[in-house]
Parts: sequence; structure tokens; C-alpha cells
Amino acid sequence: MRRRPGLSVRMKLTLSYAGFLAVAGALLLAVVWVFILRYVPDKDQGLLGISPNRYLLVHTFAPAAAVAMAFLLVFGLVGGWLLAGRMLAPLTRITDAARLAGKGSLSHRIRLEGRQDEFRELADAFDTMLGELESHVAEQRRFAANASHELRTPLAITQAMLDVARQDPTHDRGELVERLQAVNARAIGLTEALLLLSRSDRGTFTRESVDLSLVAEEAAETLLPLAERRGITLDVTGGPARTSGSAELLLRMVTNLVQNALVHNLPAGGTVTVHTGTRGDTSVLRVENTGRPVPPDLVPTLTEPFQRGTERARTGGPGEHPGVGLGLAIVHSVVRAHDGTLDLAPRPEGGLLVTVRLPAA
Repeated sequence: MRRRPGLSVRMKLTLSYAGFLAVAGALLLAVVWVFILRYVPDKDQGLLGISPNRYLLVHTFAPAAAVAMAFLLVFGLVGGWLLAGRMLAPLTRITDAARLAGKGSLSHRIRLEGRQDEFRELADAFDTMLGELESHVAEQRRFAANASHELRTPLAITQAMLDVARQDPTHDRGELVERLQAVNARAIGLTEALLLLSRSDRGTFTRESVDLSLVAEEAAETLLPLAERRGITLDVTGGPARTSGSAELLLRMVTNLVQNALVHNLPAGGTVTVHTGTRGDTSVLRVENTGRPVPPDLVPTLTEPFQRGTERARTGGPGEHPGVGLGLAIVHSVVRAHDGTLDLAPRPEGGLLVTVRLPAA
């Protein structure tokens, strides 16, 4: 934004200091006149005929007062300029850091030394903002790179199968169509997941009263065939847990959690428990599953896009739910859009315990 040039803050403070000293000096002279000189007789003989009269005192005092006023003015300008520069030095460093951040350098930090004051509080807040912004930008760049890779993979597979069909006219068309349909379904699922993730990040949805217990039952009913096929016991327990939000997004959140608990479970004989309830002014949803032990240092990365266990998402075998690596990322985004918290904790005996806390309706 273009602005007309004006006085700097340093110059304004300098003039303020000098003006304050000049006014203080003038008031001091006024006090001398009002309380001292006005009581001196203005006669030829002076006071008691031996002291100087008012005329002599005024003409003797006036030049010295003028010199003192000039000294105060110069002292106020010079001292004010130096003092203002020293006081505004932290602000200059903050401005330089803001300019660097505006040019895209988010790794720079102010790290202002000294005791706590307003400028250092501002610098610390600015450093914290830069850290959060740098982390967010890095996450978005990773997301864009991973999304590009994941979207390119189905297209590359489709192109390869079409090239094979073009070079070999005798190839089984039915098998080709079936494989193309599977690849296309994966691409559509990935695109829908990306759109859902974007929608939940924006928070543009209509809020309504939603009972998490009913949502959990609906998600469990939908995924019951998958649980039966894997030999996993799926239980829904607890009571009503009402919150305010999007029923569609909350259903996707619970569905993703339950599906993730089913897929990352024991080969057979595993369990998944979904529990809902209310604690004070918070509605709680807890999903607990058996499975292989999860390293604690791996837990923070599980909500990153395109992560599945210790590796990137990959297509699974026939009849499985391979996913696209966005399940927990969507859950995290939905929880954040509903002003809630998401906690992931590895179970000592293996598996994961996921706890979602949302404001109660």
C-alpha cells in the first residue's frame, strides 16, 4: 500500500521529548516570575535601597534564561533522538523480520534478547507465528507433492493398460475393463477424499445437532461386512453424545476411524470397540482396536496426509480397503473444524486408542 511520506516515529518521539523539556523550562521561568520577581520593588532605590530593582534583575536573568532554554531544546533534540533510537531498535528488527517473511523466508527468527517487555512480547509472538506458518507451508507443500503423485499413479496405470491393449489386440477386453474400472474407482475415491479434506479445512458447513452414538452405530453397520470378512468383533457401546456440526462430516470422521481400526488390526480374532459418552460440556468418542504395537514416535505422523503406518499409502489386494492415506488426515481436519481435539495413543498390548472430544450441544 502506497502512503505519502511523513515523519518517522523516531523523529516524532524526538520532537516530543524536546517539546516536553521546552515546556518544562518555560513553566519553571514562569514560576520564577510569578513567585519571585513580581515581589521585587520596581523602584530606583531597589529593595531597602541596597538591592537591585526588578528592572536590573529581569535584564540580568533574561539572557541566562534564554541560554538555558536553548540548551534544553538542543539537549532534548539530541537526547531524544538517541533515546528514541535505542527504544525503537527492537521494532526495527521486527520490521526486518516481517520484510523477510514477506519475501518468503520463513526460517528467520527475531530471538530478541533482554527482559520481558512489550517489544519482546511482540517479538516472541511473531517468532511463534513464523514457526506455525513455516510448519503449515511445509505441510501444504508435502501435501501438494503427495497429492500430485497419488493422482498421477492411476493415470499412469490407465495409460500403461491402454498401451498394452493397443499393442496386443488379442488381449482379454473383459479383464482390461475390470482393471480400468478398479483404477478409475481408486482415482475417484482419492479425488472425493481430497475435496472432503478441503471442505472440512475451510469449515464451510451448516451446523446442526448430531448424536455421535447414532453416527457410530451407522458407521458400524456400514462396515460390519468388512469386520465379518476379517474375523474382527465390532462393538458399539456407551450412551448419547450430542454435539453441533455437520452430520455428513461427522459420519465420515467416525467411518474413517472405524475402518482404520479394522484394516490395521490382527489377521484374525481382533476387536474394535467404539464408545460414546459425555463428560461435562464435552462429547467424547473413543475408538479402540487390537493390532500390532505402534511405535510412540510414529503416532504424531499418522494424521499427516498420505500416510499409512510406516509407509505411504499403496493399493491393497483384491477385496480389501486399501485407502488412499487420507483417513486420519480427514478425521483430524473434521475434528479441528468442529473445535474439538484428537488424541492418538498406542496401546501397550498393541493397536491404537483414538479419542475425539467435541463441544457438547
